[in-house]
Amino acid sequence: MNELSFYSGLLIFCVGMAVGSFVNVLTHRLPLMVLADPEVLHSSTFDLSHPSSHCPQCQVSLRPWHNIPILSYLCLRGRCAFCAHPIGWHYPATEFVTGLLWLACAWRWGVGANAMCWAWFATSLLALSVIDWKTTLLPDALTQTLLWAGLSASALQWVELPVEQSVFGSVAGYVSLWSVAYIFERVTHKEGMGAGDFKLLAALGAWLGPIALIPLVLLASTAGVIFGLVLRKKGRLQSEGYMPFGPFLAASGCLIAYLGTDQVMRGFFG
Repeated sequence: MNELSFYSGLLIFCVGMAVGSFVNVLTHRLPLMVLADPEVLHSSTFDLSHPSSHCPQCQVSLRPWHNIPILSYLCLRGRCAFCAHPIGWHYPATEFVTGLLWLACAWRWGVGANAMCWAWFATSLLALSVIDWKTTLLPDALTQTLLWAGLSASALQWVELPVEQSVFGSVAGYVSLWSVAYIFERVTHKEGMGAGDFKLLAALGAWLGPIALIPLVLLASTAGVIFGLVLRKKGRLQSEGYMPFGPFLAASGCLIAYLGTDQVMRGFFG
């Protein structure tokens, strides 16, 4: 662990919250861009920067002071400044969580390229988790970028993982989940998980290495089963009993990255 001064920690937390504001845009717009009719998409300007941020209810463009992470939400009391339509609580929550992730990475790895890599890793996983939970999509634009970023960070020695371990981890991650899904589909004639989960685990393997995949999948599966049982008991499980697996893989990957594979393995196997 690394000691941070109060002001350094506050600055990093604020930068993380600003990044979290972009995560809100990304998680809202990227699924629409993936699912949109190509003809409609190309006939109008819609991407991550256009149109400018606006209220989804009254369509009025937001002023710059309406986009200050968390503070704007508090000052506006959770309502649009123009039409008083409620603003979803998940927007400030995403900003706050992203700020905490950046602060945790600086605390764990210090201030430098290593911490920046892991902060980007955690932010990408947060975005993927939100998108998967809301839409059951894991867009290639994020999973493939995360995969290649992991391989690049390893090759450039920005993270402490040999490049051969990164490559083997990515291959093992994809093949392992693909094999399980293939066998499940052959036996039950039902689709168990989508290809996005294979790609996400491949990306996690590129960052964490092949050995980390064992406790990662065990932890994600255990958490998923427990969470699914709780949702089913409350009658809130999605239609046909399907629950996205991506958020559990992402959360487990962040935990293993922060604590280390050995510590998590000891937690499972003693």
